[in-house]
Amino acid sequence: MKEYKTEAIRNIALVSHSSAGKTMLSEAFLHVTGATTRLGRIEDGTTVSDFEEEEIRRGISLSTSVIPVEYKDVKINVLDTPGYLDFVGEVISALRVADGAIALVDSVAGVEVGTEITWQYLDKFNLPRFVLINKMDRDNANFKKALASIQEFSSVRLIPVQLPWGEKQAFQGVIDLLTMKAYKGDGKTVVEIPAEYRSEAEEARTALIEAAAEGEDALLEKYLETGELSPEEIIRGLKAVVRNVSFAPVFVAAGAAEIGIIPLLDAIVNLMPSPAEIPAPVAQGKDGEEKLPASDAGPLAVYVWKTTADPFVGKLTYFRVYSGVVNSDTRVWNQTKGVEERFGTVAVMRGKETFPMKVIHAGDLGVVPKLAETSTGNTLCDKAHPLVLPEPEYPGALYQVAISPKTQADSTKISPTLTRLCEEDKTLSWHMEPATGQTILQGMGEQHIDVALRRAETKFQVNLIASEPRIPYREAITRKGQAMYRHKKQTGGAGQFGEVHLRIEPLAEGDFEFVNDVFGGAISSSYMPAIEKGIRNVMAEGILAGYPISGVKVSVYDGKEHPVDSKPIAFEIAGREAFKLAFMDAGPVLNEPIMDVEIIVPEANMGDVLGDLNTRRARVQGMNSERGHSIVKAFVPLSEMLRYTTQLRSMTGGRGFFRMKFDHYEMVPPHIAQEIIARAQKEKKEE
Repeated sequence: MKEYKTEAIRNIALVSHSSAGKTMLSEAFLHVTGATTRLGRIEDGTTVSDFEEEEIRRGISLSTSVIPVEYKDVKINVLDTPGYLDFVGEVISALRVADGAIALVDSVAGVEVGTEITWQYLDKFNLPRFVLINKMDRDNANFKKALASIQEFSSVRLIPVQLPWGEKQAFQGVIDLLTMKAYKGDGKTVVEIPAEYRSEAEEARTALIEAAAEGEDALLEKYLETGELSPEEIIRGLKAVVRNVSFAPVFVAAGAAEIGIIPLLDAIVNLMPSPAEIPAPVAQGKDGEEKLPASDAGPLAVYVWKTTADPFVGKLTYFRVYSGVVNSDTRVWNQTKGVEERFGTVAVMRGKETFPMKVIHAGDLGVVPKLAETSTGNTLCDKAHPLVLPEPEYPGALYQVAISPKTQADSTKISPTLTRLCEEDKTLSWHMEPATGQTILQGMGEQHIDVALRRAETKFQVNLIASEPRIPYREAITRKGQAMYRHKKQTGGAGQFGEVHLRIEPLAEGDFEFVNDVFGGAISSSYMPAIEKGIRNVMAEGILAGYPISGVKVSVYDGKEHPVDSKPIAFEIAGREAFKLAFMDAGPVLNEPIMDVEIIVPEANMGDVLGDLNTRRARVQGMNSERGHSIVKAFVPLSEMLRYTTQLRSMTGGRGFFRMKFDHYEMVPPHIAQEIIARAQKEKKEE
């Protein structure tokens, strides 16, 4: 692999719904440009970008892979992203370091939910984009229908740059409106446009020239005067409208059949911006914001967009150089973590293959093994010139499972393994839930969690079992209560004696307040810490159903002590038992976590979703619609949302998605609380 300067680099992400042909398109790029000797196949597990064991087993992409394609002295870093919605975190990471994107649309299915969601992310990142109507050789392929399906929801105007030369089995190439030639097969054979397509091509070319003329005032003036632009001017104008995202050129291809590949590569080279041509990213420097144009002479600014554990090499860190250059065998400063890292040999990845490099220039993507502290989202720079590049926002977790180790040996590795998995994937997170004592792993869906657990097994040799998590209920009181308890124990020697009188009441702010209201020395103040300890122990364990107690104020107002037999342990026991009695006297209830949920579905599914929410004890807070979608905001108990991802997808044909975050605790309805308490008591007996 040659060294490429900033101007000769294109960073292009392939995005789409699952199975629109991203992996096979990158495979065709490699084969047509001579980087591989034969075309890999997904069914055989021989593609360059899907090289992980789990990807081969499932037949889908699970993570973004980098496929550098060398064409006409330009290196196109193709980022092949997953199309399955559970792995949207990988798509966001790839778009963060891409300068342009190709949105693939299946010629038969048209726009699907994954296309819509990734298109919204393209808008969010404001990325220049092409639309590629792929698989034009399929039965029922329909160029016009597929194009109309994108036009319906696209925020960007679409302009065909190519027309298909035939459709279905008759698809044999593309008619290019820039050169007004027909390209047969992969595009290496150029012929005149067949007569039957001539008038359609001329009409479409006029629209293309009008779009290109909008790119520059000078071009628009010339077009209005002469009604024509030269091929170079059309490309110049098109490049401008692509770069400012006012138009998205539309192309056609059949990736797996290698039809239309060369003209598409030409368009990437000619129309997509190099890192030097994009608006300079803004980093946070020590004196405020700093613009970083892509230049080898600029200050070092490297963004880590992906980390992964390789069983043979160890940890691999994927990075993009935004400014400056990265050399092998140097030291760099991790500004995010505040540590120095030593770079060994830097390399360029192609799937799982590494090509060692001496230097990686500004704008390029590279990889380095065995960094100790660096994780996804970190910025590397010079210690003398600290910089922090912004991290993208990742969606919150929607699906959670309780994790337990398979064997005793696995239990010691559970915490470091989960931490490593979450460092690799920003949409995964884990925590210990104190209310239930469970380890909770959160992700985007069932498949996402399943893949994470398999990675733990294959990469870290840790076997983990997932189960449905228990809900972190809390126990609380609804009114004032009081009780006393005398603890008296006479054994052969010294006895134990302690008597405690206490009152409890609900506490509006905070979890717990302990007050010593004893006057006249009925209990020495030296015993108060023991009483408080006894109460806190009970609060941690719970009384009704074994969940922590919160929101209680305790006042100890009287009691008795014995000059010989009173000891801290006696008052600890007395405090504990008095609190239990007072708690049962104060209208005890169970509280449950309530989530703030926003659900976004096509308008046609609105009725089904609202009907379903009613069965989940939801309180709808508001509804509105936006570009053909309905948005419902509601408060819903967490216990009703545990498997909602799967149910919402089946209700909306995969087109609905939702966001949720914890909002507050609320009382569980009595009939449900009784079931939970009865179940807890039964489990306790069995134990």
